[in-house]
Amino acid sequence: MKVEFAPINIPLKRRIQTIAVLQWIFSFLLLAEFCCGFFVILILGNFWFLAVLYLLWLYLDWETPCTGGRRSQWVRNWTVWKYFREYFPIHLIKTSDLNPNHNYLLGFHPHGVLVAGAFGNFCTGPSFKNLFPGLTPYLHIMPIWFGCPFFREYIMSAGMVSASKESVSYVLNKEGGGHASIIVIGGAEESLNAHPGSLTLNILKRKGFIKMALKHGAHLVPVFSFGENELFKQVANPKGSWLRNVQEKLQKIMGFALPLFHARGVFQYSFGLIPYRQPIHTVVGSPIPVKRNLNPTTEEIEQLHALYLQKLRKLFEEHKRNYGIPEHKSLIFE
Repeated sequence: MKVEFAPINIPLKRRIQTIAVLQWIFSFLLLAEFCCGFFVILILGNFWFLAVLYLLWLYLDWETPCTGGRRSQWVRNWTVWKYFREYFPIHLIKTSDLNPNHNYLLGFHPHGVLVAGAFGNFCTGPSFKNLFPGLTPYLHIMPIWFGCPFFREYIMSAGMVSASKESVSYVLNKEGGGHASIIVIGGAEESLNAHPGSLTLNILKRKGFIKMALKHGAHLVPVFSFGENELFKQVANPKGSWLRNVQEKLQKIMGFALPLFHARGVFQYSFGLIPYRQPIHTVVGSPIPVKRNLNPTTEEIEQLHALYLQKLRKLFEEHKRNYGIPEHKSLIFE
């Protein structure tokens, strides 16, 4: 394989952007394991008492990821995130006002490999606050990550909370409105479809978010992130292949998927784990008004789910020309 090296005279700003994305990749793929290893070292070493104190803290603080988390504006506004967003770059596009007197459930599509658009737009910087004043975003992620020592503090500081039913209910139940739950509807399973050009969404069987919106009277907002699937290439894993079967079995056992992806490196463009410089445009659609219904029937859930799919498809069709999607390509719902 011929290696294409990066030019020597690349501007300093672009190199800083690459370093910013490199630390994000490290945080996403290895920081949790590093934190667990450090905790084990504390237990086995001379500082075991610090580990005991932290376990006590963990016990007392266990419910925090399900009760709104513990965000830090200082962490969310780190300069490194500015360079991270500029690398791709990442943009948030508003199509309609969201009244801060209501609570909202934003359905994010597609998952992509590492959900870069969701993190960049809802966990870093002022974009969301500037476009939707009065609303506080909460990005819901898998509960397993909040059981990891130290790592849980870091992800909560960025505004991430658990994706458990209790956590979503806590956010959507807040009096006076002004809160937005962001849920990546396709989940880990959808990351296995994250190939460049793919428009397949795992959504037909996912109706829990619809039920939550009905129970709390939270307005539904479809969100489509153009460019999310273009950041990495993934080893071919068509449905029915041995690799896909193994990935799906591991996903059911562990709760998260293991896509075999690759992109570019730091000093060359031929291989590595750093995403390609592909723009991400995360388009926030118009809200679907939802009336509170504590005991929705199956028919009511199906009806709202069908309306949501209709609005999501419309959002995609209205904006796909702006972001390089061929006219003949449409979303595929599975």
